[in-house]
Amino acid sequence: MSNLRIVYLGTPDFAVEPLRRLVEQQRSYEACGYEIVGVVTMPDKVINKRGTQILMSPVKQYAVENNLPVLQPESLKSEEFLSALAEWRADLQIVVAFRMLPESVWNMPRLGTFNLHASLLPQYRGAAPINWAIINGDKESGVTTFFLKHEIDTGDIILQNRVAIDDNDTAGILHDKLMIVGGESVVETVKLIVEGRAEALPQEKLYEVESDLLPAPKIFRDTCRINWQNSARRVYDFVRGMSPYPAAWTELVNEQGEAVAIKVYEASIEAAAHNYSAGTMLSDGKNYIKVAVEDGYICLLSVQLPGKKRMAVDELMRGFKVQGMQVR
Repeated sequence: MSNLRIVYLGTPDFAVEPLRRLVEQQRSYEACGYEIVGVVTMPDKVINKRGTQILMSPVKQYAVENNLPVLQPESLKSEEFLSALAEWRADLQIVVAFRMLPESVWNMPRLGTFNLHASLLPQYRGAAPINWAIINGDKESGVTTFFLKHEIDTGDIILQNRVAIDDNDTAGILHDKLMIVGGESVVETVKLIVEGRAEALPQEKLYEVESDLLPAPKIFRDTCRINWQNSARRVYDFVRGMSPYPAAWTELVNEQGEAVAIKVYEASIEAAAHNYSAGTMLSDGKNYIKVAVEDGYICLLSVQLPGKKRMAVDELMRGFKVQGMQVR
C-alpha cells in the first residue's frame, strides 16, 4: 500500500511545530505511512516601501528550509490555486492556524481535511481560544483534532489532549504549551487515520444545550480595555489572558483631563479591605502603582507607554510622572 499523500496548511509559529513533527517522523520511519507532498501558507509580506524586504510566514520558512513545495494563494477560490492544489493529489489535508477554507478546498482529498484547534471542543469555538480560556479563569485547556465541515469548529472530533493551566500562566505561556501538545496530537491523529482507527465523534454528543458553550470570538482593541469594576481575580485573569498579545490596556488621566493609553502585561493581586472607589490609582511615584478594585488592589508590574518599550513600573516612573493621575 502506498503512503498517504498529505498537504499541510498553516501560517504562524503555532503551525510550525506540528509540521516539524510530521516531517521528522516521516524521515525517521520509512513505514510511517504518509508523506508531506506540499504546504499552503499565506503570501509573503513586503515590510518596506521599496519592496526590497520580504517577510515569509514561519511555516514557509520551515518548508523552504526542508525542501517542501509551497503554494501561497491570494485567493483560496481561484482556479489557478485549485488546479495547483489538485495536482498534489492529496489523500488528506491538515489545517493548523490558517484561514477559513472554502468547501472546494477542504472537501478535495478523499479522506477529507482535519484541523487542530487550541481548545477542548466544543468549548471555545472561534478565533481566540487560548486568550479566552485564561480570561475566564479556567484551570485546564487542551487541543482538539477534528474533521472540517461547513460550520466553523463544529466538525467531528478525532482526538483531544488536555493541558493544565497554572495560576501564573499567560496567554503566551499557554500558547507554547498547546503548541507542543498540538504537534504530538497531529502526529497521533495522522497515525490513527493511516491505520484506519480514527473514530470521529460528533460534537453534539458532548453537550446538551449549545447556549451553555463558551465562545472564543476574535479580540479587538476595545475588548482589551480593563474594567476596574470587576473583582481582583477577574482583572488579574484578564491581564494574563491578554499577555503578551494583544495586551490589556487602560488610560492614565492627569488632573487636566489629558489621557494616555498604557498597556498592562503583568500584574498581581493584593487582597485588602479599603474604602477607595473602584479604579482609584495609588502610587508613591517611585516603586509601585496599584489600582483599587472591589476586593483589594491590582498591582501593575509590567507596562508599556505608546511608542516605548515594555518596562517594569519602577523603570516607567523614572521618566514618567504618575502621581496625581487616575485610571479610567
